[in-house]
Amino acid sequence: MTDRIAFQGEPGAYSHQACHEARPDMEALPCATFEDVIAAVRSGAARQAMVPVENSTYGRVADIHRLLPESGLHIVDEAFVRVHINLLVVPGAALADVREAYSHLVLLPQCSKFLRENDITGRVSPDNARAARDVAEWGDVSKAALASELAGEIYGLDVLARHIEDHDRNTTRFLVMANDADLSRRSERMMTTFVFRVRNIPAALYKAMGGFATNGVNMTKLESYMVDGSFTATQFYSDIEGYPDDANVQLAMEELSYFTSEIKILGTYPTDDARAGHGRD
Repeated sequence: MTDRIAFQGEPGAYSHQACHEARPDMEALPCATFEDVIAAVRSGAARQAMVPVENSTYGRVADIHRLLPESGLHIVDEAFVRVHINLLVVPGAALADVREAYSHLVLLPQCSKFLRENDITGRVSPDNARAARDVAEWGDVSKAALASELAGEIYGLDVLARHIEDHDRNTTRFLVMANDADLSRRSERMMTTFVFRVRNIPAALYKAMGGFATNGVNMTKLESYMVDGSFTATQFYSDIEGYPDDANVQLAMEELSYFTSEIKILGTYPTDDARAGHGRD
């Protein structure tokens, strides 16, 4: 199988940066959509996928939680990547020349202070790496891109201002996914991700969660979303600290099963160092 890792976006996107940092020995494969990323792994065009699930500033990535359970892929790792936003310009441009800055809709508000202080108007682009590519092609000193340094390297742009994001802890969490599950205990500290649906009985969610509290299992994420276009069919996505064979996790999952109609484990994988305060800067 080709030793590639697929990501959504154009070369230079932050997902591309995540591939470089977490899987430096693998070739990064750009894909147009998240569905294309999943298809690349399922077909064998790539061995793994790098999928963003949440950002510390913006929140969860839309549609990902809906796609993951039906993807047929398994989570084998997680990676936390610092999102540093940079002002990229054509060579020779000065800050006083820049009047417009292009980037993804999500990134523009994350550096609003810098744009306001320098009287630069934010313009929406489909993708931050696409913005960098466009600025390089336009060759106009009045236009800039808000993107990664990797994008600047790829498209031959200068970094006019580094790390201009409003929040200095801006971080995106990615999941690394593969066709085959790795259920081995590869670290002392493990995460387990699963989805479930509660039975249609009073206080089912409250009772289902009780087993994690009484057995000392730390649940770091619990999110709900509707499925099948129904207001009554709700699925929950959850991350917990622990390994399925741990005694307390076994007891908690057993109690969960009493109040659910379906449970599906998406993966168990080592905890990223960033969870212990040792993130990549």
